[in-house]
Amino acid sequence: MQTVMITGASRGVGLEFVRQYDADGWRVFACCRTPGQADELAGIASLSDGRVTVHQLDVDQSASVSALKVELGDQPFDVLLNNAGIMGQRNAARGDIDYDAWQTCMNTNVFGPMRVAEAFADNVAASQQKKLITISSRMGSIGETGAANSIVYRSSKAAVNMVMKILANDLGPQGVIATSFHPGWVRTDMGGQGADISAAESAGGIRQVIAGLQAADNGGFRNYDGAVIEW
Repeated sequence: MQTVMITGASRGVGLEFVRQYDADGWRVFACCRTPGQADELAGIASLSDGRVTVHQLDVDQSASVSALKVELGDQPFDVLLNNAGIMGQRNAARGDIDYDAWQTCMNTNVFGPMRVAEAFADNVAASQQKKLITISSRMGSIGETGAANSIVYRSSKAAVNMVMKILANDLGPQGVIATSFHPGWVRTDMGGQGADISAAESAGGIRQVIAGLQAADNGGFRNYDGAVIEW
């Protein structure tokens, strides 16, 4: 049975990943900060015949990541989906920057995926597919950025892209494919109801691209529809 570990699995695109992978018969390790409040996720798990299990994980806390590693041990993951992330201070610009919020955003969006990848890299390398995926954002593209605001969120996503590129170089010799994805502008709590696409479209598109990733795609940055994004 194919296996996937998903962080930030209690809502938005993360929850949709759980729903779709479960529907396709995958073994899903769904991780979120407060499982006791994740009613929709619990509902999916209860109907999954044991394929979906819910696990407590706060990517902000090294101790939480370490505890989950102890719990899951050497379980291989065909796909590890670093999905947990926050917006931080919206539209932050020069003269109006909350540095505490910036630090929090970096902890979740950059250190969080690195903590998870560091803890579970061997689990990915031990699997059949060996795919390490991080949900980033086109807003982290340096080459495509012409904006003068949103420095908090943009910088965190640019930084996590570099983390993934380095991990791609590090883990590539073991056959791991590490790739960043822009999920699109998605109708979620973060994206708002005026966004372009649904969570189902975003997750479905990313899953399709993930399924086709090859060794040559290691270290890439892709849109949810597979288009290459400039670093």
